[in-house]
This record gives sequence, C-alpha cells and structure tokens, in this order.
Amino acid sequence: MFISPAYAEGATSAGAGIFELLFPLVVVFAIIYFMILRPQQKRQRTHAAMIAAVKRNDVVVTQGGLVGKVTKVKDEELEISVAGTPLVVMRSMVLSVRTKGEQAS
Repeated sequence: MFISPAYAEGATSAGAGIFELLFPLVVVFAIIYFMILRPQQKRQRTHAAMIAAVKRNDVVVTQGGLVGKVTKVKDEELEISVAGTPLVVMRSMVLSVRTKGEQAS
C-alpha cells in the first residue's frame, strides 16, 4: 500500500546462501578460541606442571594467601611449615612456587 511493488521486490534476500549465514558464527568462534580458550589451556598446562614439580624445601603460596616451606610431599597433599606451624594443604591449592631470590609482590 505505502511501498511500491518495485521496491518491495528488491528488498527480499532470496539469494542468501548458507555461507553468508554461517560465516559470522565461525568468525566469532575463532575469535573466542584464539583469545580465550587457547591461552587458558596453556596456563592450565604450565600450572599443572608446576604443581607436579613441587618438592621438599620449596616455598609455595597457597590460594588462601599462606606462604610456607614444604616439609613433606605426599600424593595429593603437601605439608607446609608456616611460622613454625605445620599445615597440611591439598596440592591443587598451591597457587605458585617461589624461587629462592624472588621477592613478595
């Protein structure tokens, strides 16, 4: 009624293929993979290797913020000494392992 038939026919997109519909989704997934998922997987691998390499006399920082020296290493548990008090923590709760010359940040 308000639009002439000539303009109405040109507005239809009957020629839109499957490529035009899926291309934006593929691009968004690729961006998410390379910006978020891939770096996170790399970070998880390095953290798992660091936790597996914890040995006696290493200084560790737990996720709760405790800094202590490892006195015993068991399968899934570590015994750490914090100010002379022995504590048992799960190996998965270790946030980082400090080297000898590293200062608190």
